[in-house]
Amino acid sequence: MYDQYVRELVQNRKLPGAVLHIAHKGKTVFQHAYGGYTDNANHYHDMRENTVFDVASLTKVMATLPAILKLIDDDALTVKDPIQFHVPEFEHPGVTVEHALTHATGMPADLGKVYRDDPRDILGEVLAKSQQAEPGKGPVYSDLGMIILGHMVERITGQSLDDFTASHVFQPWGMGDTQFNPSPAIKDQTAATEMVEDRFIHGEVHDEKAYHLGGISGHAGLFSTAEDVARFGHYWLYPNEQRVLSSGVMNRAITPYQGSRGYGFEIVTGAKGEELSCGRRWSAGSYGHTGFTGTSLWVDPKEQLVVVFLSNIVHFGRKHDMGRIRPHLHALIHSSFTHS
Repeated sequence: MYDQYVRELVQNRKLPGAVLHIAHKGKTVFQHAYGGYTDNANHYHDMRENTVFDVASLTKVMATLPAILKLIDDDALTVKDPIQFHVPEFEHPGVTVEHALTHATGMPADLGKVYRDDPRDILGEVLAKSQQAEPGKGPVYSDLGMIILGHMVERITGQSLDDFTASHVFQPWGMGDTQFNPSPAIKDQTAATEMVEDRFIHGEVHDEKAYHLGGISGHAGLFSTAEDVARFGHYWLYPNEQRVLSSGVMNRAITPYQGSRGYGFEIVTGAKGEELSCGRRWSAGSYGHTGFTGTSLWVDPKEQLVVVFLSNIVHFGRKHDMGRIRPHLHALIHSSFTHS
């Protein structure tokens, strides 16, 4: 059912292309590539199972979150530390690391419109941004807190975020195709995203703020394959199979903090009226995240189910049906493997 559904989406031009990867009880049970994309020479490329995608906001949980948790494990910081302690230029002394991880800094969701051809001091603007609410009073999904956390990792470690995550997370976890700023050598393996000023964004980050930050940021900029994202999800499901992070900090990250927010992840709580991108069938305690380009990862610990859906839906523009596609697809998958 789910396979046919994605095929129909591509056939009906609701989706340019995608790779779907499903693991159940620790084993890959399905992986398939669909559709494709057009490059700037008007050449069509079929999606392949090893196609590299701009995973957009999956960066928040795949790079920034494990980097912060690694520093917690290493006693370099605590979640209760004021961000200002590590980044003195940040203007809000009451905002902690935990506030940023849970999108409860009180800062706005974004900076407003940012254009690719309009250079801006994004980090400076974020650090100086005024608060709209008291920290901790309620989650407002925001790129800004994650940008600050990514910068904080660099300040504490003396390494760029891409170098730190490559050496301390991606390499130890065997995620060899996960990286910021993919090299030109793999451009033809990288799915093109949106058309901007008559050219597709291809081989470089789609997010404008991350673009002005050199392609490396705590909120966006990461590129990866479905297999690597699934491997990432596997280690969250089976933390004792890895040695990068302690199971304690990983379990803490997937514990609801406020509403459906954990550390970075969205978490199914089963609360009345809860509407998450995995739909309504997934077990309480399931956790995941999405990306603006059309990407998502969801993990159901009860059913031992990991679903990775990577697409480049913005290849067709920003008016699309992903808000409807994701929950329907995940419901089909969940019912196929759990019969619930």
